Amino acid sequence: MKIIAFFNNKGGVGTTTLAYHMGWMLSDLNCRVVMADLDPQANLSSMFLDEDRLDELWPTGKHPCTIQGVLEPIIRGIGDIGQPHLEEISDEIGLIVGDLGLSTFEDRLSESWPKCHNRDEAAFRVMTAFYRAMLRAANDWKAEYVLVDVGPNLGAINRSALIAADHVIVTLASDLFSLQGLRTLGPQLRDWRAAWQELRLKNPDHDLPLPAGKIAPLGYVLRQDRPMRWMNRIPGEYRESVLSESPDGAPTVEQDPHCLASLKHYRSLMPMAMEARKPMFHLRPADGAIGAHVAAVLDCGRDFQRLTERIMSDIAAPQPLR
Repeated sequence: MKIIAFFNNKGGVGTTTLAYHMGWMLSDLNCRVVMADLDPQANLSSMFLDEDRLDELWPTGKHPCTIQGVLEPIIRGIGDIGQPHLEEISDEIGLIVGDLGLSTFEDRLSESWPKCHNRDEAAFRVMTAFYRAMLRAANDWKAEYVLVDVGPNLGAINRSALIAADHVIVTLASDLFSLQGLRTLGPQLRDWRAAWQELRLKNPDHDLPLPAGKIAPLGYVLRQDRPMRWMNRIPGEYRESVLSESPDGAPTVEQDPHCLASLKHYRSLMPMAMEARKPMFHLRPADGAIGAHVAAVLDCGRDFQRLTERIMSDIAAPQPLR
């Protein structure tokens, strides 16, 4: 089982949309997947579930069937994580439902990080709560992949979610803001990785499952919906900021092996997909995909299949240390 996080500290670049569509494509390729919504905005959950179901999952009071319910005993200081509920989206996709109340966990995570230096067992249980919840869910679902969606920030929730990940895929747009974001994101990922490698050696409970904290960069996915003038600066910036390599001689995006895919925006398909509550490549004439939309649906399916198969292949290959 591999845990893959989709991340950018800048919002609006399609991170949640990418995770959602890759989950469905893995399902189409007969892989069992757990989708983990660890963004306090719960956007991934709202893509999978309609408002009536979300209203049932988010009643007044406790939310036992969301990520908040899993963490409730730890947040209240009365126990360890609860058993994660998996919302069945399809035969192959199970969802750990997000929760707007997840933001209340931020302070607890911030307090626990330095306490791990003192071999505080409770602090290690807090820091590994996301990882252990995903591990349980994956075992229950017999999942081959866990895909993790997180919010666009460098806060304590994302730190805990990302140290749980084997791999991270960076989502980018071809704009100045994505370039600037890489300059912050890359060093922060390296700092978190190095700090966790040191902290995990201080864990006093050897029976407590700990993430390796690899956060291995798989590459980036570029969304082509912005002025192209910034696009070919991305390969060099990615090498320098994320991989700590020299940017000299960096290729164009089209030739960059770290570019997993350069995707269109599919502007006309996305509103239909949201209305039909299905991925763009599952749209049918009954959903409004007629005329030129039919070819766009097929193109979208081919694009996401190539991307997903590329990621599966890269994960299966030996990963160099960064």
